[in-house]
Amino acid sequence: RKTEDGDLVLELVKAGGWLMLPIIACSVIALAIIVERLWSLRVRRVLPKHLVAQVWRWEKIHQLNDERLTELQASSPLGSILAAGIANRHENRDVMKESIEDTGRHIVHELEHYLNTLGTVAAITPLLGLLGTVIGMIKVFATITTQGVGNPGALAGGISEALITTAAGMSVAIPTLMFYRYFRGRVRMLVLKMEQEAMIMVEIMHGQRRHPDDGDD
Repeated sequence: RKTEDGDLVLELVKAGGWLMLPIIACSVIALAIIVERLWSLRVRRVLPKHLVAQVWRWEKIHQLNDERLTELQASSPLGSILAAGIANRHENRDVMKESIEDTGRHIVHELEHYLNTLGTVAAITPLLGLLGTVIGMIKVFATITTQGVGNPGALAGGISEALITTAAGMSVAIPTLMFYRYFRGRVRMLVLKMEQEAMIMVEIMHGQRRHPDDGDD
């Protein structure tokens, strides 16, 4: 059964013509990016729980040294943002915010890594399918011109090429576009939460907010 299915797929690829090759290449690229981004944009990887609380505990016991900052920076994207602010914790609030915003821009760029490529794949695969349709129809009309309409078998090749490439292009583009939109929304959500966590840390460090852990003293 698997052999038959594999033969059918191979026949469809052959019938679709040479444009099936870039469409298949686009599908492989899209799948690789989707898997990588699903792994990289996990909430627990980007926004570890209780990270601000951990930073505040280090500050209270005077362990917020360069070694801790290096550890924090390497731990997660949120850790990198917090470390940038903490490095300027003895400056005024505006300086801390500026350093956080500057690092945040770099973090956003990292979170959006490969998303432009994914959007490009979603945009070009329907066009590749459309190009296949045009080429297939050109073959059909060329066949009609030379052989007339009395030979359905001669027309079938161009028609099948047109339909197969269109279907293949749409089959790649639709899920790719869905994941592209999903990842863009996820990045916005993660950035918003990181901003909230960073502002909480700034306010705590400058005494404008009381941390819940202080109630245990």
